Amino acid sequence: MTVGKTFVAETIRAHYCEVLALRRQIKSARPRRVPRNLVWAADLTGKTTLDARTHAVLAILEHASRAVLRLEALQSKSSWALIARLVDAIRHYGRPNTLRTDNEPVFTSRAFRLGLFLLGIRHQRIDPHCPWQNGRMERFFGTLKRKLDCLAVDSIETLNRAFADFRFFYNHVRPHRNLDGATPAEAWARINPYTTRAKAEYWFEAWDGLLKGYYLRR
Repeated sequence: MTVGKTFVAETIRAHYCEVLALRRQIKSARPRRVPRNLVWAADLTGKTTLDARTHAVLAILEHASRAVLRLEALQSKSSWALIARLVDAIRHYGRPNTLRTDNEPVFTSRAFRLGLFLLGIRHQRIDPHCPWQNGRMERFFGTLKRKLDCLAVDSIETLNRAFADFRFFYNHVRPHRNLDGATPAEAWARINPYTTRAKAEYWFEAWDGLLKGYYLRR
């Protein structure tokens, strides 16, 4: 057993530089383009307001454009509450072929799976303890939480007004590196920001200056 462990350790050391180079290559690789509305991602996080209540926060993200279709603090995170938000997103943006989630109980419940079946949506769950398999959502939550941790809100109503501002900022103001500098809204509308002239330019600022930038209306 000791000989086997020694062999493995020596093999890892021998290929350490190759492994590091491969990791850098994977990290910097541009994700493969996918058709719009082929895959949506859904996930939950939380935010505590000044009244000491922690609210579940639902985000629904479209994979191809990275557009945030839904961002809302919920009064209830029951399976049917989530299905209701999904139905509302479908009314506005069309129906995805697949919804990708983690294995949180609310997503694996019979009610949630039945809701997806009735909507004709394939449910794709990532492997346990593998958040990178839903990487677009993880990156979005990382961007959101860096700003959200600096924001103090006193109620769920105030929080949802703040989320409306963040959705606008993320979808319309903030260029996305993996979209070649387009915003998610431009990618959704299939607008090339380098060949389509802006009709108007507005300065956007919210969250006491945490969110700011130019909105170019095309």
